[in-house]
Amino acid sequence: MDLPGRIEELITPTVEGMGFSVVRVQVSGQQRVRLQIMAERHDGKAMLVDDCAVLSRAISAVLDVEDPIPGAFTLEVSSPGIDRPLVRLDDFERFAGFEARVETARLIDGRRRFKGRLLGVTDQVVRLHVEGVAVELPFLDIRRAKLILTDELLAAAEEQQSKHQRI
Repeated sequence: MDLPGRIEELITPTVEGMGFSVVRVQVSGQQRVRLQIMAERHDGKAMLVDDCAVLSRAISAVLDVEDPIPGAFTLEVSSPGIDRPLVRLDDFERFAGFEARVETARLIDGRRRFKGRLLGVTDQVVRLHVEGVAVELPFLDIRRAKLILTDELLAAAEEQQSKHQRI
């Protein structure tokens, strides 16, 4: 298992126990390792700076005990944002109907970069409407994907937040 996967495995029980989900774990840097953890709330409300601070302290405690990163590192805990990365298969289903950018690890139909409307998932294959054509991208071939910030996505995010404020 790679280092980000190991870290995610270590911190997930703590993060979920606090009412959050791990969206992505990224490790970068050579001299000074930078560990970035994106999380979101289970209740669908917006992540606050205080949420990130509380999670950061809890994650630091887990990492201090387990020590998966040799030497010093910088920890950053953040929200995925509105134009969030799409990391898990269910992300592509959850955000069907919205615009996304997808990059694949290998050429598919002569290209690696796709931009279009998410159509959902069928049997581990992400469907995307690109330039008037439905394209099928095997999930395992997707290198990175991200929602595109559009008026439609902003309106949906606003609606989601106002819905949670009424509850």
